[in-house]
Amino acid sequence: MTSKTITIPVPGPRARLLAAGVAVGLLLAATAAPAVTPRGALAVDGTGTNPEHTISVSGTGQVFLSPDVADLRLGVMVTSKTVRDARAQAATLMTRVLASLKKVGISDKDIQTTALSLQPSYDYSTGANPPRLTGYTLTNAVAVTVRDLTKLGDAIDGAMGSGATTLDGVSFRVDDPTRAQAQARTAAMTEAKAKADALATAAGVTISGVASIGETV
Repeated sequence: MTSKTITIPVPGPRARLLAAGVAVGLLLAATAAPAVTPRGALAVDGTGTNPEHTISVSGTGQVFLSPDVADLRLGVMVTSKTVRDARAQAATLMTRVLASLKKVGISDKDIQTTALSLQPSYDYSTGANPPRLTGYTLTNAVAVTVRDLTKLGDAIDGAMGSGATTLDGVSFRVDDPTRAQAQARTAAMTEAKAKADALATAAGVTISGVASIGETV
C-alpha cells in the first residue's frame, strides 16, 4: 500500500517578503550642562555599571527583501508485508525522486536525508491481544534546497510524479542575510541616536559618550 499526502502552503504577496530586523539599545552618559549644540554620541568602553546620569533609548531597523531560496521536505512512505520488500520499494521510489531533482539542476549538496524509520503495522480490528502483525512501514524523508526559485514548481512536480508520497512543506528564506542585517543595524543605530539627541535637547543636557550598546537580531 502506498499513501500520498500533499500539503503546499501558498504565501500571499506580503508573505513573500522577509524582514531582517535588528533592535539596538543605547545607554548614554549625559552631563547636566546646558545644551547649546547637541553633540553626537561617542562610543567609549563601559565599566559594567550604569552611570548615575544616563539616557536609555532603543531603536529598531528593518529591511524587507524577497526570498531567493526555498526549502522542500519530501519523502516516500511504503507499507509492505516484509521488511525487505518495504526497503526495496522505498529505495526504488527515492532513487527516482532524487533523479528527478537532479534533472532540474538540484545538486547533491542541497539534498540531505532527514529521516529514515521502519515501524511495524498491526491490525486492531479483530480485537485480538496482541494485535495481528500485517507488515512494515518504511519512511524515508529528505530536505531539498532549491536555489533557483524559477525551478521550484518543476522540482515539486517532478518529485511527486517520480514517486514521492509526502510533501511536508515549502519554506522560503534569504540565503545570505548579512548585507540586509548590516543595513538594519545602521538604521537601528540612527533611530536610537536621534531619540537620544531629542531627549537630551528637551532636558537641557548634552551627551558625553555611550555607556553601553545592546543588540538583538
